[in-house]
Amino acid sequence: MRRVDALLTEYGESHQNKTNILIHVVAVPAIYFVSLALIWAVPTPAFLDYFDVTWAHVIALPVLWYYFKLSGPIGAAMTLLTIACFGGVQLVERSGISVWQFSVVLFVVMWILQFIGHHIEGKKPSFFKDLQFLLIGPAWWWGHWLKRLNIHY
Repeated sequence: MRRVDALLTEYGESHQNKTNILIHVVAVPAIYFVSLALIWAVPTPAFLDYFDVTWAHVIALPVLWYYFKLSGPIGAAMTLLTIACFGGVQLVERSGISVWQFSVVLFVVMWILQFIGHHIEGKKPSFFKDLQFLLIGPAWWWGHWLKRLNIHY
């Protein structure tokens, strides 16, 4: 079994309940978004500002490398999600809303929903077993969409 298949199968074991799955369909990409947004909000040194690069851009590179190592289609999908997240952060920024305050509130709300989903499921979140599953959540999310599009990851 390929590594990506094993990780997604193991992650999926604690995500069988339909309510928990629905919560994760919303909360997982939202948490990915706000995680990038919180990193985006960290002040950058002048050399990064010169290139109009934030810490989120810097962190996204090894994260996306990880996803591409798991699977090309998942890596490509995560690249699209990351670009969309960067666009969303810029929208929040342009709206005059504090990126970090918005992100903290949404982060807390989404994690509360995740824990409610796992309470309903009756199983602990996978990342309690292995922190790597914090990155597998978005891959699992994409796996569902890729299957619907008949794209093998």
